[in-house]
Amino acid sequence: MYQDLNKLRRRAGLLVGVAATVLAAVPAAAQTAQNDDAAQAGAGDEIVVSGYRRSLQEAIEMKRENVGFSDSIIATDIADFPDQNLSEALQRVPGVTIERNKGLGTRVNVRGLPSEFTFVSINKLATASGSGGRDVEFDTFASELIQSVTVQKSPRAADEEGGIAGSVAIRTARPFDTPGFRLVGSAEGAYNSISEKIDPNFSVLASNTFGDFGVLVSVAKQKRSNRTDSNSGINFRPIARWTDKAGTNRNQAIAVLARDAGVTYSDADKNRIVFLDKVGDRVYFNDQDRLGVSGAVQYKPSDKFSLSFDAFVGSYDTVEDEYDAAGYSASSNSTLERIYEADKTTLSQSGIIVLRDVAYTNTQHEFLSKQYRNDTDYRQFGGELNWETGQWRINVLGGYSGARKTRDYANLKHVAYAPSRTRYTSIGGETIKSDNPKSIDMYNTPGAYLFEAYETTLERIRDDKYAAQADVTYLADLAGFAALKSINFGARYTNKTNEREYGEEKIQGPTRGSTAYVNKRTLADNPLENVTSIAGGKPYQARDLSWSQVSNDYARSFYRPQGFVTPFDPGQYYKVRETTWAGYGMVDFEFDIAVPVFVNLGARYVRTQVRSEGFHQIQKPNGSTGYSAAPIASEGRYSKLLPALNARAELTDSLYLRAAASQTLIRPALTDLAYKRTASFNNFRFSDGNPNLKPTYADQWEVGVEKYVGDGGILAASYFWKKIKGVVQNKLTGTVPGVTKYNANGTIDGVYDFDVYQPVNAEGSYKVSGVELNAVVPFGMLVRWLDGLGVNANYTFLDSSLTGQSDLKIPTAPIGLSDNTYNATLFYDKGPLSVRASYNWKGAYVERIERNFYPVYRSAYGQIDVAASYQVTKNFRVELQGINLGNAKTRGYTMDPSFPATYELSGSRISLGGRVQF
Repeated sequence: MYQDLNKLRRRAGLLVGVAATVLAAVPAAAQTAQNDDAAQAGAGDEIVVSGYRRSLQEAIEMKRENVGFSDSIIATDIADFPDQNLSEALQRVPGVTIERNKGLGTRVNVRGLPSEFTFVSINKLATASGSGGRDVEFDTFASELIQSVTVQKSPRAADEEGGIAGSVAIRTARPFDTPGFRLVGSAEGAYNSISEKIDPNFSVLASNTFGDFGVLVSVAKQKRSNRTDSNSGINFRPIARWTDKAGTNRNQAIAVLARDAGVTYSDADKNRIVFLDKVGDRVYFNDQDRLGVSGAVQYKPSDKFSLSFDAFVGSYDTVEDEYDAAGYSASSNSTLERIYEADKTTLSQSGIIVLRDVAYTNTQHEFLSKQYRNDTDYRQFGGELNWETGQWRINVLGGYSGARKTRDYANLKHVAYAPSRTRYTSIGGETIKSDNPKSIDMYNTPGAYLFEAYETTLERIRDDKYAAQADVTYLADLAGFAALKSINFGARYTNKTNEREYGEEKIQGPTRGSTAYVNKRTLADNPLENVTSIAGGKPYQARDLSWSQVSNDYARSFYRPQGFVTPFDPGQYYKVRETTWAGYGMVDFEFDIAVPVFVNLGARYVRTQVRSEGFHQIQKPNGSTGYSAAPIASEGRYSKLLPALNARAELTDSLYLRAAASQTLIRPALTDLAYKRTASFNNFRFSDGNPNLKPTYADQWEVGVEKYVGDGGILAASYFWKKIKGVVQNKLTGTVPGVTKYNANGTIDGVYDFDVYQPVNAEGSYKVSGVELNAVVPFGMLVRWLDGLGVNANYTFLDSSLTGQSDLKIPTAPIGLSDNTYNATLFYDKGPLSVRASYNWKGAYVERIERNFYPVYRSAYGQIDVAASYQVTKNFRVELQGINLGNAKTRGYTMDPSFPATYELSGSRISLGGRVQF
């Protein structure tokens, strides 16, 4: 399926052709209804559309006026964005899906490509990210501060480069968006059905214009708690775990395979006979605290001049507690004891035998209390000048965007070794007592668990971006060349610096360096509480199960010595600086070829210089390892001309044909650019970053047809195609001759040539293509008594020539690519009442390739969300929202659904609040 691109193209061509024919034949009833409404309005009745319907209409009008392909979400009133979570709002845009973490939307995928393939800006400035990469965590931003979001799928030469998938342009409010005095306040309480906690959310906005000046200030504060219960972490592990070693464990594994499963083992089968590696029950409790502040000062003496200064700052702090009880059957001193069930048929096409139900001689049972503390601060300051004088339009902007993120992680680990039995269940897996008399009830034997370590890591990320841009447009009026409407040119400078520090340490006693607790202190020596009592809320939802653990608050206070701070590791440090100059030229044409045609044509030239530095691992003459005394730097550079073409033909007043073609890029991951070196002295190998990496490029084109119907509706279909080349892979790039290698006692082992492995841009390419369908149908255009009722729906089908990277040659789709997604919203919006019911569905996709052998899938997921509001008075509105009302579960599996790997419940979220505005 994933390589049949020609078939998809034919299907898409037929679909778009049929769509054009169908869209051109709008039912006469719709036109009659429109004419009747127009006649009534002309008789003196003003038709006022507000709320969600107006948001749709304005977004569709923006799409209609654009020459290229885009979709938008708009707040129809100041501080009135139609969804509470920015990423969850974007999932309703055609071609957009979101990544969920414990039931909450986080990152955004455009047209199935990874989140780092999407370029994100706020007020035309590239957004700094606390992720340490190029992707943006959308849950960081309070949606109450957002005025509009546009997903641009076909770039113009004037658009900043950086998104193969597309770009997401976020715009905050300014005072002249709604001139005059505005004061808006909202408050709500949100209830999670599993944690059973009610969280507050407040926002206030004040805006006023004083003649030619305007000032706006907005503040949003939100707390949110969310609990997720999970029976997961179940992976295939090859029997090679034991058969690759000589001795008793190997011999017993081979003998039990023959005795209980009738399998005669050979080394060729070592990766195709698999068992359950680790089965765990987990409770996650996530506590979020988000604060956002935006402000704007604007001077606008006329429609031809505007000077604005914007500020967008905030913090997003989360604490996630995770409590695990897990059975690790693949411990090094274990092996097969008895096979109860071996599945030779389900995966027979791949030659894989799955041991579904097995007793093991010495399972490693683990109780883990983990805590993740993430503190993110972001800020953005910018200014923009827009000036139209005569035939000239001038736009100048500049600003700064920065993020600081600290990740503090801890894991308290207790371990017990005992025989046990692990098997698949209908939802996941379980570890139970085996027939061996030494077996234990892993959930209720705290005295058997010995302290192993209190592990800590600390990461600090600094991301700073500076930018300045100037754009000039000449509104052409040339005799003899009336088709030329404008000439556009401009330049942009950006400077990005990303710095990362990371370290880890194990605590094993009351003081640093002590091992007094190891194998002496037991789990029972700590105060234990039921995991759901620690987190609060309902009993464990994934299974009928209860167990007790050490709370993270106690672990943090007891196990960290006085004044403890996790030290940073020089080997994990890097600093990457990118400096880019870009210039573009662009022209707009408008002419008639039987029908009006609009063309935007241009090219963007980009020149980027990269400077990266990091410490290099070295071996000292005494045989120990260390790092270079100072960071070592390296530089790289690249330049590229990126052409772009967008065109729109108005076949009729309401039937449009669009086309676009361009070349665009996504810059390499920062971790690949980081010039740090690690060494494997026994393997005579260095692993380096590569500041000389080039971007990954995409040649792309798209064609589509759109029918604009009455009451702000649309029916649209498009086909897109991308050829992506220069994907980054790790390869041997050279050698370092004459490296002296020392023995542990300080004597010289020898002088060797060391291989150097680096990320490089691979040869070849792969293709991604797909079809998008979009329909916004207000039913009132068909039957007047249905006025206010309508549907907003979209569907995206994707295909790719790339297959997953399984070393067993198991064909899979690219990681993260879901080939079918759709969204549908049924809405009623008329008078004081507005109601929306939405269903979002994302098909199954490959989440990872376990051990580079076995594809692990995230199952198809669908979620129901409902929102309702009632305008009680002119100044007061009551709002009710339900997220995941069907209590959808997150599921996953390894290769086949009968081998479940993930089962998570995050519950539903109900919020009730009010909005006051003056």
